[in-house]
Amino acid sequence: MTINQQGPTAVAERALGPDLARGFMLLFIALANSHYFLRGSSVLGGFPQDGSAIDRGVTWLIATFVDGRAFPMFGLLFGYGVAQIVRRQTGTAWATRFLLWRRSAVLIVLGFLHAMLLYVGDILAAYGVLLFLGVWAIRWKDRWLFAVAALVLALTALPGDTSLSISSDAPDAAMLPPDLGSQFAHRILVHPVIALLGPIGFLPPFLIGLWAGRRRILERPAEHLRLLRATAVAGIAIAVLGAQPVALTLARVIDKPSGDGLTLIGPLHDATGTIGGLGYAALIVLIATRVRRGRVTEAIAATGQRSLTCYLMQSVVWTIVFTSYLLDLSDTLTVATTALLATATWMLSVLLADRMRRAGHRGPFELLIRRTTYRTGVSSRRPVRR
Repeated sequence: MTINQQGPTAVAERALGPDLARGFMLLFIALANSHYFLRGSSVLGGFPQDGSAIDRGVTWLIATFVDGRAFPMFGLLFGYGVAQIVRRQTGTAWATRFLLWRRSAVLIVLGFLHAMLLYVGDILAAYGVLLFLGVWAIRWKDRWLFAVAALVLALTALPGDTSLSISSDAPDAAMLPPDLGSQFAHRILVHPVIALLGPIGFLPPFLIGLWAGRRRILERPAEHLRLLRATAVAGIAIAVLGAQPVALTLARVIDKPSGDGLTLIGPLHDATGTIGGLGYAALIVLIATRVRRGRVTEAIAATGQRSLTCYLMQSVVWTIVFTSYLLDLSDTLTVATTALLATATWMLSVLLADRMRRAGHRGPFELLIRRTTYRTGVSSRRPVRR
């Protein structure tokens, strides 16, 4: 999980772009995750296929701009943060590896608890596994980072039926357990699969993030405007175009393709989404160069600085709202109302993060990660900007 990577003495000159990207990323993740809890007479790509015209419009928007596009940005920022950590280390290569392995271990443990108690679709453990293996990539030459990223991306674009964007599976007992006792029995079987297979799809943006972090591209956008502009325009255009076969199918604008057709458009949706995630990050950083620091931008940036805490807060909301033994609204809410819930949840996290910022407090889970990684006591308070 991308978390606040700065030391205990964050300064006013901290780059706004990366934090804004992390903050907006959490909105995309809320929209991407929440609709998978919904039930319907038939489901495709995590969207009930019996909704209203408004639901169909929202489905098209999420499938085009969010699904398969949020997590690549997540991976890019995660890799970027790892590069920041490596850049600050003054010890040996092995000392840096052990530091990152400690970080990966706490992500794996925290991800396991998150999956068991709150949300089975947890990605923290997957990022922990990715980091555990990815430490060997931190010394790779640039050409190897790009070559491996391109190879894995090409493999994910091959025809197949594993893409969630074309899955006809409704929420199962691991996602919506009927009771607390069976929750653990179901999730203990699903979580390892997600944790071990998830890093494959996250690897390309992670490697690109390592490369970008070495050059501080997101922190120094003025030095890389041409690259950022090209990435934003090309990345988002490719993602939008590549999403249309799936998005129009899910919105019931076109007929559902045959089985062979689905195996083509699903991977296309996911592969172009990876490129789109890079485009989103570039666009947000470019916007950050144009806007002044103000109440809204500082609040969203504060959310990005506490992204792990805010991500886990989302799962608390999903658990309360959708779980069968709590409010059990998975049959009641629609795609449109769930999107409103996701947006409201993100806005609440922005308000809470801004409140912590103004009080000078770090996010509690960011503090946990930092203490575990660096084996040091770090105050939960940071200097308040004057």
